[in-house]
Amino acid sequence: QVQLVESGGGLVQAGDSLRLSCAASGRTFSTYAMGWFRQAPGKEREFVAAISKSGGDTGYHHGVGGRFTISRDNAKNTVYLQMNSLKPEDTAVYYCAADPERNPHRIVTVGSEYDYWGQGTQVTVSP
Repeated sequence: QVQLVESGGGLVQAGDSLRLSCAASGRTFSTYAMGWFRQAPGKEREFVAAISKSGGDTGYHHGVGGRFTISRDNAKNTVYLQMNSLKPEDTAVYYCAADPERNPHRIVTVGSEYDYWGQGTQVTVSP
C-alpha cells in the first residue's frame, strides 16, 4: 500500500508556471506507474500526464503536451508535474495516482486502473 500527498498548488496568473509534487510513502515507490489527473468544477476527472515506473516513458493529455512535464525521482519517492504557460482552463484540483504496474515501460492513462490516490491540490489560474 502507498499513501500519496500532493503539494505545490496555488493561485497564479495566466502564463505563469507551477510545479506540483506528489510524495509517496513506503519503500516500493519504484514499482508503481504514476499519473496526474485533474477535475474542474462541474466536470469529470480527466487524465493529464503519466509516467512509467522506470521513468523512461511518459504520456500527456493532448491539451497539455508541450506545456506540462511529468517526471519522477524514485530515490525521493516523488513524482512531479511541471506546468508552464498556464491557462485559465487549467484551473482544477490536481490529483496524483499510483498503479502497481508490472511492465516497467507502461504508462497508465485510465483513472480506473489506478489503485491509490492523493487528496488533491488546487490550481487556480486567473486571466
